[in-house]
Parts: sequence; structure tokens; C-alpha cells
Amino acid sequence: MSKPQGSNVKERAKSALKDEFLIDAVKFTTEKLKNGKKAATEEHGNWEEWRERGRLIRAHTISHLDYYLSKFIENARAQGVHVHFAPEAKDAARIAIEIAKHRGAKSVVKSKSMVSEEVHINEAFEKLGIESIESDLGEYIIQLANEPPSHIIIPAIHKNRYQIADLLSKEAGETLPPETKILAGFARRKLRDKFLEADIGLTGCNFGIAETGSVVIFENEGNARMVSTVPKTQITLMGMERLIPSWDDLEVMATLLPRSATGQKLTVYMSGITGPRREHDGDGPEEMHIIIVDNGRSLQLGDPEFQELLNCIRCGACLNACPVYRHIGGHSYPGTYSGPIGAVLTPALNKNTQEWHDVANASSLCGACYEACPVKIPLHDMLVYLRNRKVERGYTASGEKMAMKGFKMLMGSHKLFRKAVKAGQIGQKLLVRDGYIRSQIGPLKGWTAYRHIPALPKRSFREQWPGLSAEIEKSIQPMSGEMELRMEEIVQARRKGGGHV
Repeated sequence: MSKPQGSNVKERAKSALKDEFLIDAVKFTTEKLKNGKKAATEEHGNWEEWRERGRLIRAHTISHLDYYLSKFIENARAQGVHVHFAPEAKDAARIAIEIAKHRGAKSVVKSKSMVSEEVHINEAFEKLGIESIESDLGEYIIQLANEPPSHIIIPAIHKNRYQIADLLSKEAGETLPPETKILAGFARRKLRDKFLEADIGLTGCNFGIAETGSVVIFENEGNARMVSTVPKTQITLMGMERLIPSWDDLEVMATLLPRSATGQKLTVYMSGITGPRREHDGDGPEEMHIIIVDNGRSLQLGDPEFQELLNCIRCGACLNACPVYRHIGGHSYPGTYSGPIGAVLTPALNKNTQEWHDVANASSLCGACYEACPVKIPLHDMLVYLRNRKVERGYTASGEKMAMKGFKMLMGSHKLFRKAVKAGQIGQKLLVRDGYIRSQIGPLKGWTAYRHIPALPKRSFREQWPGLSAEIEKSIQPMSGEMELRMEEIVQARRKGGGHV
């Protein structure tokens, strides 16, 4: 299976929709994750209350981000951490390279980090001749395939065990059977040596704790613990918005994130790291660096339409719920992030340039992403705002402009609307079969290539209303005289007693 090809979302989506395996694989896994989340949240009992708590914590933090960033940096430095700030992606890569050069590093072992994908850190190390190895199994697989992740949580969601066996067999120099235990066993042995050889361990960061300058990492494989304890130098890449005020707030996030991501009550490992190794510590790095990455995030601060975007905790729940993502997969989206969050985050991080505006159309605006989001980010509203900005800045195609003008004229006149419905009822007769339009003709093809259009009914609701209204009036029986008298007695009694009627 190859990555969907095309210069924009629409073309890549068309390519993806021709790949039956991709559709089945993505649908199967997202359905499993979505059902797991549903079961975990139902078992929890008061999920909506916790969602609101999570939203309030994130909204408060982002509203006071300057304060919490300063507090985090101050406390981290007090623990012996070297803190760096990267205004753009290239700055984050440059800082990491400078650290590697200073340490004379030849190899880097990484745990899963979407920010590292965002700043293309592997490519930066490769240009310098430094080996950079992914230690998360899914990330390791797509690194061997030379592909970006197609899901925030499960990067190799689009591959099956046979494809994985082919990739790992090439790496092993022998044929490995497509059995999960054997494949995972090979990867474990291969990566164990990399952990021991690495000069630098590079991690992401789920949350930064402002009150102590600590970073917290959630994972299931234990590889992040190896990355953050075995190499002598640790680099942590952290998006500037990933802060929460205190360890007490972590309780809420540790409840929301695993349940939303995979349906787990807790991830297998949750590591809190506060500075490098101390004198009596049994393990840990001798030197620790945190690179705080902006890369377009600060552009959203103070924006009434997009500031809530920074509340995201990267659980991937919106991808699992999105009907568009579930059909076209992650590689149909541009940039690092896919699904509803990617459709908003990618244009936001790239200053809403024309190049990224087509991704806002990759949504049905059904609101499933909002319902799934553990911190209640209104992504469906943000997609509408993006479309509005697209129109305001003149990026709309001429055909779309004409269609919208026609739609406005049609919907502004009830007489014209009725005539259009009549014309449609007559014109569709050649295309309707068993109550549906299946013909792939002209503008209809974009819809009917993958689904059927219900035919217009012979009589519209407006035409049926006079008869329906008469039936409703007949069905309402007038109140009998005895009932009216009884009701009057009740009213009088209430008035005498001082009660409300």
C-alpha cells in the first residue's frame, strides 16, 4: 500500500478511497478505539463533569500562558535543566543540533513525539550524520517505511502485520513470519542495543508542570523511560501550550487523556521527570535540555476564534470519531497532524496561508469531533471560521463563487425556490432508480462516486402541510363542558389558597 498521491486534500482523498485495505484498516482500528473510549467513559460515570474540569484547566492555563511559562522555566532551571525557546520549527532543530554537536553525539534514540515530527528533527540529525532511531514500535515501523505518522496515537494504523513483517525482515536480513510476538521481539532486541549505544535521548512531553518545572510523559511500551534514563543527555521537545499549573491538575488530565485516546483507565507508564540525575539517583541523564517550541502557537493567543485550539491534549479522539478521517486516513491531510485537529492546527501553525486552506473543506461539520474531545474544543466551529477567512481573503474558486451566488438568490425567494424544486422533481426522473440517484454525471459525481443521493419526494413538505395541518386539527378533540367546569374549580381553589395557578 502506498501513500495517497496528489497536490491537495481532494486529490489525496480520491487516491485513498481507491485503497480498500487502507479504508478497512483505518475503519477497524478507529472503531476499536472509539468503542474503547465509549466503554471507559461510561464506566467512569460522570464523564461530562470531568470534561468540563479539563476544559477549565486548559482554558485557564492558556489565558495566563505567559505567567505559567515563566514559572515553568524558572522552576525547571532551578532543577538544573537547560531551557531553550524556539520561535520556529527551524530554531528547534537548530538548537537540538547545537546540543548534539556540543556533546559530540553520534546517535540519538527517540520516544514518540509529534512535535519532533512537526520540526522534522530526524531529517536535521540525518543531514549532520547523526543516527536518529525511533523507539516507539509504531514510529519505528513508519521510519523504516520512510513515511510520516498517519494517526496521532497509532502512527502505523494504516499497516497490517504482513506489511510490517516485510519491513522488519529487510532490517533483520532474514524472513520474519507475520506473527506479532516474533515481530515485536525482533524490534525489542534491535532497539535495546540502540538504547545502550545512544549519546542522546529525545522525548516529547504530554504535560509540563509549572509549579515544579517537571515534564510528564504518558506511554504504553516503556521505551520513553529507557530514552529518558539510559543516555547521558536528554532533550525534551515541548509545545509551548502543553503546560498545566500543578500536579493536582494532572489528576484530571491523567483521567481524560488515556480514556479518550485508547479507552485505558491509565497508560501503562506515566513518568514525571524533574531535572537531570541527582547525586544519589540510580539512573537518569547527566544533562537535561527542554526546547519550548512556538512555531505558530502564539499567533492563536487572543484570537477569539482560535485560542481554544491550544487547549488540545493530543489524545486523537477527534480522529477516531471523524467520518472523513475514517474514510481517507491520515496521509490525505497535509502537514504533521491529521483529522479534525489537523484540519485546524495545520493552517493555524502555518499562518493560515493559501496553501493550507483546502484542508478546512475536509469535514462534514457534523460535530462528532467536539463530542469526542475531552476538553471540549469546538473544532467544527473553527472549521467554519477557516472557511470564512478563506472567502474573505479571496481564495474561493470562481465556480464556487457562482454557485454560492446562485444559492443565495434561490434561497432568498420562496417563489424561485418552489420553481427549482418542481424542476428538480421533473428533471430527476431519468436518473432515479429505486428511490436513489446513482448516476455519476457532472457535479453529482463528487457525491455519487461513493454514495447514493435520495431522490426528491413527489410532494415537498410545504406542499403536504395544508393536508397535514387539517389532520392535526381534527385529531385535537375539544374539551368537554364537564372538563371545563372541573378546571375552573381547580383554578378558583388555587386562588383562594394563595397558590399559583
